[in-house]
Amino acid sequence: MGKIILKKVNKSFGATQVIPGIDLTIEDGEFVVFVGPSGCGKSTLLRLIAGLEDTTSGTIEIDGRDVTGAAPAKRGLAMVFQSYALYPHMTVRNNIAFPLKMAKADKELIDKKVTEAARVLNLTSYLERRPGQLSGGQRQRVAIGRAIVREPSAFLFDEPLSNLDAALRGTMRLEISELHHQLKTTMVYVTHDQVEAMTMADKIVVLNAGNIEQVGSPLDLYNKPDNLFVAGFIGSPRMNFATGAVAEPYGAHTVGIRPEHLRMSKDAGAWKGTVGVAEHLGSDTFLHVHVDGIGMVTVRTSGDVPVSHGDQVFLTPEDARIHRFDQKGTALR
Repeated sequence: MGKIILKKVNKSFGATQVIPGIDLTIEDGEFVVFVGPSGCGKSTLLRLIAGLEDTTSGTIEIDGRDVTGAAPAKRGLAMVFQSYALYPHMTVRNNIAFPLKMAKADKELIDKKVTEAARVLNLTSYLERRPGQLSGGQRQRVAIGRAIVREPSAFLFDEPLSNLDAALRGTMRLEISELHHQLKTTMVYVTHDQVEAMTMADKIVVLNAGNIEQVGSPLDLYNKPDNLFVAGFIGSPRMNFATGAVAEPYGAHTVGIRPEHLRMSKDAGAWKGTVGVAEHLGSDTFLHVHVDGIGMVTVRTSGDVPVSHGDQVFLTPEDARIHRFDQKGTALR
């Protein structure tokens, strides 16, 4: 079991309030991602759940038990940090076994759990190596293995992939997602990378300045953002925004259109523009087009498009895909 409930959780450092009273329910077995820009409070919120920070007010429940004042070791959680925090002088086997040895578990149980964790994480052939002999991805798997053997109610991940290169991050995203399907244990994952959030989460919690802006599935947030902040944060490349005369025909203060929901033509269209930078990626082309009255607009097209800097093009938004916002930045439905 791993249901986590936060009720009016508040955290202040002196006179500075960083988490201003959050309510949130994480269901048993969910993969929940906290996402937001640097300084939004996502890591602080994770540390409050873990017990590594004391709450200023409010309550935290795990499986119906109030753990607000409980020590980290008494919460039944396991945390995986950005830094691997492995013991360099110990083998992989002993690193994974360390929490069980500290709990004075018997040797037979330790061997069984370490063997199983190594099998799940494809570390069996590395058990006698030391961390210095492993790649970054392998070290991160050892850190996860150390968490698995504790059989926690929930796993807490604090930006675990940020030290890895882009290719390895993609591989580890798949491995952690597959691990969740195997273990069916609650996972709470912190990242500033919205691509990680979109590809891994059952439920995303978008944070901004300590406040929850929106909670929902990745596609809910992509298709129906509640406000300008969520609309601009979720999606890559980010949504284009326009105000003034362009927005007024749609009865809005601001309209948003995602780069992939703009059609491009060299002959005719709603908005006339001049191509600036064209990023040819093979599978996609990203065009940065200067449109009079709007500014720079990003367009995403599939395949390779034969346009270059200075070319004149026409853009037409898909009307059904236009997002409308009022003067306060709230979505108009």
